[in-house]
Amino acid sequence: MSLYRKKPLVIEAIQLRRDNIEEIKEFTEGKAFDFTAERCINGKFYCKINTFEGITTAMEYDYICKGIKGELYPCKPYVFENTYEEVGQQDK
Repeated sequence: MSLYRKKPLVIEAIQLRRDNIEEIKEFTEGKAFDFTAERCINGKFYCKINTFEGITTAMEYDYICKGIKGELYPCKPYVFENTYEEVGQQDK
């Protein structure tokens, strides 16, 4: 069996929260949509995202990542935090 290391690369990402919907829309260029907040105790918050593989769901606190080819994908916080480290902010 061979061992592999993930190649170092820098991606853009934003965390899905109830207070940053407009930032998410701008970051994803409208590819995140159908933002839903369930109206019940402990109601979930989520949105849909157009990815290369089709439409998928990002849950509250998931990171929405933009890959090196501009592809979008959701990533669970524990996976994101164990895979990536912040290297700075991008100038607009």
